[in-house]
Amino acid sequence: MTISTCQAHPSLSRRTLLRAAGLAAIGGVAACNSVSLPTGEGAGVSSNATTTLSTIRTSAGLPALVPDAQLEQAALQQAGYMASRARMSHTTGWGKDFASRMKGNGVQGAAGENIAEGRFDQQKLFDIWIHSDGHRRNMLDPDFSRFGLAYVRDGRDPSLRYWALVLGK
Repeated sequence: MTISTCQAHPSLSRRTLLRAAGLAAIGGVAACNSVSLPTGEGAGVSSNATTTLSTIRTSAGLPALVPDAQLEQAALQQAGYMASRARMSHTTGWGKDFASRMKGNGVQGAAGENIAEGRFDQQKLFDIWIHSDGHRRNMLDPDFSRFGLAYVRDGRDPSLRYWALVLGK
């Protein structure tokens, strides 16, 4: 444990100290707004999903989707948010809806997102999504050419995963 003490230097004016305290507070608020992106086994799963998504798309006469690191980063961010809050949502507690999250991740153009929570592997995940009209529609949207898939395990229950699939042009 580290304990630090701080003493004001006698030659510093009260105004200087208040200015420094204000800047430190602003820096603290800015740090609170930064997003710490999770890493780990759930990162990099896009390449594992390429074949599954290709099969889904080509069976509908559509071109395959290409894994994209930028979209995977956006998916990883959302999966991490959901895992940290232990709930599924397309919006975050940071006040960001899907569109603002995509913009914040540098994703431009049309985009879509599928999310899931459960104790299942990737194959079961796609089986669930393909049998859900809205999720299937996203995966078969002809406007999309790229995707990113990620999951983050729940910290209290490691068998529970929060999944996010982000699709884009």
